[in-house]
Amino acid sequence: MAEDLADQLQATASKIKGAQGPGSVADAPKDNWVDLYAPQALRPWLRLSRADRPIGTWLLWIPCLWAIALAANSGAGFSGFDLWLVVSSGIGAFLMRGAGCTWNDITDRHIDGAVERTRSRPLPSGQVTVKGALVWMVAQMLIAALILLSYNWLSVGLGIASLALVAIYPFAKRFTWWPQVFLGLAFNWGAVLLWAAHSGSLAPAAGVLWLSGIVWTLFYDTIYAHQDKEDDALIGVKSTARLFGDNSGKWLAGFLGASVVLMALAVILAIPASRGVMPMLLALLGVWAFGLHMLWQMKRLDINDPAICLRLFRSNRDAGLIPVLFLAASAFL
Repeated sequence: MAEDLADQLQATASKIKGAQGPGSVADAPKDNWVDLYAPQALRPWLRLSRADRPIGTWLLWIPCLWAIALAANSGAGFSGFDLWLVVSSGIGAFLMRGAGCTWNDITDRHIDGAVERTRSRPLPSGQVTVKGALVWMVAQMLIAALILLSYNWLSVGLGIASLALVAIYPFAKRFTWWPQVFLGLAFNWGAVLLWAAHSGSLAPAAGVLWLSGIVWTLFYDTIYAHQDKEDDALIGVKSTARLFGDNSGKWLAGFLGASVVLMALAVILAIPASRGVMPMLLALLGVWAFGLHMLWQMKRLDINDPAICLRLFRSNRDAGLIPVLFLAASAFL
């Protein structure tokens, strides 16, 4: 029976792979730019960096944008350097997300080979060797380091410190039921780093904004983890999705509320009273809209439907961009 089940899983993966194209990853969006337009020789490496699934880059970049916009609200507004911070943090998010995913796939290559959704990734499928993946990871990190060196020294130090979080995350699901916390610590570090890059110092609002992002990550990555909970149970991988089970809705509601409250507190701490009422109200309106989007996700969530979980997880790009727009508008008032 076990052999029959394995054969069925392999057949299903092969069908998905064949439908998307040679070497395509099963859970990548259909007709993604890597499969359509990237040179054939580069496709395995871009897939290793998840370039065919850009949602992770967005989720890494968005806290950076929060920080730039909120820091502008706390001081003299935007400067010309902030345009570079926006662009460079986006490039850096792409590179460091790629490096982090490469490291994650190196450490998880045997686990990924046992999970239907991930067995088509470049390492378990044999498109890329471990040695090649290590070289690719270092190359991405070196380019990202060049960008980091254009910031102030406080930001450089914070960027170096973030490497410890990136290194630990892939192992978290082996020793804790809360690996999403470690993902949140790493993915939202940009809120602290880009605040420092804009302001040259740190403030309590930056730390609170970071905490808000961590709780937001708990929200969206718990939804994401429900896709793999059956395979994770078979191979012993821990996650908040498995920990919460049928009580996930209550936990997600708590994460929603905590993320909104913490972001609102960051806004209140950051925007001085001397700027008047309107900037504060506009910024808080963005926080409220952020919470409404997460509430919309919860109303449509079915934790037993992987397709819905993936679609709602990806919708967090839009959720995270809502505060960016309101915070940026508030900084111009």
